[in-house]
Amino acid sequence: MVAGTRLTFGGVEAAEPKVRLRQAVLVAAELEPLVDQLRSTLELGEPFRDPGVAEFGLHNAVFALDDCFLEVVSPTRPGTAAGRYLSRHRGDGGYMVIFDLEDLDGARERARGLGVRVVWQIDLPDISGTHLHPADICGAIVSLDRSQPYGTWRWGGPAWTGSTGRGADARLAGITVAVAEPAAVAARWGRVLGVPPRGDGDTLALHGAEVRFVRAPDRASEGLSELAIEVPPGRASGREERELGGVRVRLLVASPYPAGGP
Repeated sequence: MVAGTRLTFGGVEAAEPKVRLRQAVLVAAELEPLVDQLRSTLELGEPFRDPGVAEFGLHNAVFALDDCFLEVVSPTRPGTAAGRYLSRHRGDGGYMVIFDLEDLDGARERARGLGVRVVWQIDLPDISGTHLHPADICGAIVSLDRSQPYGTWRWGGPAWTGSTGRGADARLAGITVAVAEPAAVAARWGRVLGVPPRGDGDTLALHGAEVRFVRAPDRASEGLSELAIEVPPGRASGREERELGGVRVRLLVASPYPAGGP
């Protein structure tokens, strides 16, 4: 069955509430060097700088890739969660994953039922966000969000607030999360998101992307470890891998696709 559909009476397929991988977040000790590397490697445009992240002791840069996003954050003061992450993981790395869910209320209820703590929550007319405690969800900070209208994205800046658009000619096609127990964490994320793991037990197939879980060699290696990014033919030959900001970036040659993924 295709991800994002379900069977109803008479064998007719009806759309299930969408769950999209909408944004991946990297953390860096120094913001601008990594921003420059990403712009050069992925041929990205000018990022959005969100003053709102100062609430968390951060500054940032947010790039639009088609209608998904890649963000870099960096601490601006001592004692931040991002700073503690940099210390634990001995350098830059993958920090946070943001999902855009049509059924946010259901996901919030499932998280509560599993005893997953919420560390930050907001509900605005055009977007809602819910940051889950990484010790409870495991692997990374996970944010459960809902855009209204669906497909808009306030976190991407004024151009995306209440409207949709298209960013750089690239697409966030998947992520890999390194954890101590891949199957158990895949099941936990899947229960919260409402997406059961595939038959292999360590992959979640979402609308237009996938989340894969692998075994981390040690505690310092746990977290968002890889980004899979589709780029047009000519920008990558076959599969290319590069190390950027403490994560592996796999560049995949894309076939033509509509905005928002297949």
